[in-house]
Amino acid sequence: MEFETLAIQFAPVGITLTERRIVRNCNPAFAEIFGGQPEEFTDLDLVQLYPSIEDYIRIGATGLDRMREDPVYSDERIMRRLDDTLFWCRVRGRSLIKDEPFARAIWTFIDISAERRVFDLSPREREVAMHTCQGRTAKEIARDLGLSHRTIEQYRAQLFEKTGAANKAEFVAFFMGMPGANPEP
Repeated sequence: MEFETLAIQFAPVGITLTERRIVRNCNPAFAEIFGGQPEEFTDLDLVQLYPSIEDYIRIGATGLDRMREDPVYSDERIMRRLDDTLFWCRVRGRSLIKDEPFARAIWTFIDISAERRVFDLSPREREVAMHTCQGRTAKEIARDLGLSHRTIEQYRAQLFEKTGAANKAEFVAFFMGMPGANPEP
C-alpha cells in the first residue's frame, strides 16, 4: 500500500472528501465518529450530520465566506451521529478549488465530546454560544445577527442558566474545554 493510502486509512482523525457538501469518500475513523461504516456515508448529504437545517445553512454560509478568502477553514461545532446523538466536533477543511470552495474539499473531523458536554440548545442559542466563545461582545453579536444587544444578553442569560455557569468567563472556559470548568446543568 502506498504511504498516502495508509495515512488516510489509518489516520486517527476522520477524513472525508466532499463535493458540494456531499460525502464522496471517507476513511474508517470518519465513519466511526459518526456511527456507521464507510460505505454508509458515500453520497451522503452533510445536512444529515448537522443538528438542524438552520445549523447546516448558517455554518455553511460562514465557512463559504471564509474559504473565499482563505482555502483553509476550521471551527468547533455540534454535529449529529447517524443514531441522532449530538456531539462536539473539531472540523478543519481545505478547498481544492479556490473559486468554488465547496465544489471539492478535504475535511477532517475530531470528536471532542469527551471535553465538552452537549446541552439541549436551540440553533440560535448555539450560534450565540459560538460567538461568545470567540470573545465577541453582545453588541458585536447583535450586529452580525440583526438582533438587539439586549436580546443577545437574554440568550446569554439562558445559556448560563442551562449550563450552570456563573459568569461569561466560566461559560467560555467550560465550552472551550478548559480544565476545572465543569458547571453543573
